[in-house]
Amino acid sequence: MNDGGRKLLTGLPARRFGGTGIEVSITGLGGEGILRTHGHDDDARKVIREAIDQSITYFDCAHAYAGSEGYYGLIWPNQPEDRARVFQASKSAERSRRGALAELEQTLRNMSIDHLDLWQIHDLRTEEDFRTISGSGGALEAFLEARENGKARFIGVTGHHDPAILTRAIREWPVDSVMMPINPVEAALGGFMDMPLKAALEKNIAVIGMKVLGASHYISPDAGMTPEALIRFALSQPITVAIVGCSDVHHVRTLAGTARNFSPLNVQEQQDIVDLYRPQARSLAFYRGVL
Repeated sequence: MNDGGRKLLTGLPARRFGGTGIEVSITGLGGEGILRTHGHDDDARKVIREAIDQSITYFDCAHAYAGSEGYYGLIWPNQPEDRARVFQASKSAERSRRGALAELEQTLRNMSIDHLDLWQIHDLRTEEDFRTISGSGGALEAFLEARENGKARFIGVTGHHDPAILTRAIREWPVDSVMMPINPVEAALGGFMDMPLKAALEKNIAVIGMKVLGASHYISPDAGMTPEALIRFALSQPITVAIVGCSDVHHVRTLAGTARNFSPLNVQEQQDIVDLYRPQARSLAFYRGVL
């Protein structure tokens, strides 16, 4: 595929990123794991380079994720050809236009790049958040400005706290993507995989699945719930990309290998997995806060 002459590496299966006209690998390197640390330059380099070598094209981080942006800044200046092939995302939790724009400039300096492929309004939680971001002088103004001037090719919103607020943002904000929890716990509870997911599909925006492994809490090899099984569950949903934080190169290889060998679960297989988590679903949705 081609986007203005910029060809993305697609050695893994790929899906179209909403209505943008480009594609990304169906699994992406999450901003957690080794990237959400400080002072582990060598290990972080190895994880990022392994992801590149494995043909992963979606790379996640956030300004709030410890040294994640700086770790990418160790790679991209020395590997500009790889930077040109991948889809680099970051996020800002600033709620004002001024604060968000200042943080974007710092993000670009940290990463030693001149633009992001995706810049996301980070961790939308409450009605007050929504009003502040949307209002005069709010962060949404900064995101629209960044997309207009090319410092962010696309913009998005992320949320894992309140499905209703995230749904409202999808419907009312001119975003290109949404990031939300996609896992069997969510399927058991209902919420994110109902309202926001439906709204995103109706609007034809990209859906980035996070909390796929539930910070590894959902892994249960005795029950057959390996990382591969949980990633496969996420990819069987109508999403664009499933992102997972990786602590070492072996995790990256698992992430890429699952994408490379992916076949969707049928309805009954998905239901069997959801039923395993249903009895404890409320307590397992830790990222939502108090339920």
